Amino acid sequence: MPRPGSAPRWAAAAGRWGCRLLALLLLLPAPSGGSEITFELPDNAKQCFYEDITQGTKCTLEFQVITGGHYDVDCRLEDPDGKVLYKEMKKQYDSFTFTASRNGTYKFCFSNEFSTFTHKTVYFDFQVGEDPPLFPSENRVSALTQMESACVSIHEALKSVIDYQTHFRLREAQGRSRAEDLNTRVAY
Repeated sequence: MPRPGSAPRWAAAAGRWGCRLLALLLLLPAPSGGSEITFELPDNAKQCFYEDITQGTKCTLEFQVITGGHYDVDCRLEDPDGKVLYKEMKKQYDSFTFTASRNGTYKFCFSNEFSTFTHKTVYFDFQVGEDPPLFPSENRVSALTQMESACVSIHEALKSVIDYQTHFRLREAQGRSRAEDLNTRVAY
């Protein structure tokens, strides 16, 4: 049984730590670079995107066709010299990871040139580099405190939640598109 007057001190201490933890979570560093875009790709068209990358940087390109036709596009990734690093034809979704071999502007294109009447909606996530450490002194020799290791665990869990949310939003958009197409056909 708590002593009279001890609960408010504990609640105040928990409140201070809760505020600090909330402030830390709100100030979590974002990924070091990249783009996450959903765009419409007209029929018989090609859309290219460019990213400046320094040598030795790890990059990941993920894409998925959300709506349109057979849910497929052509994807091509080139280094600054024009050398093709990745090329896939008529893919619904894919992921490709590479390490930049030199400094320069890398180009990745999505093509719907094989389709003559169906436009597509394409989502892509181009991640450049690694996440910075959660704590500036994370590479230190001593062990993390219990609070710091809890923050790291929460940070990793939140990143996982964001990935799941993105996945489910894409599936929902794809399902909605199919349902609207079916509804149009039934109504017709």
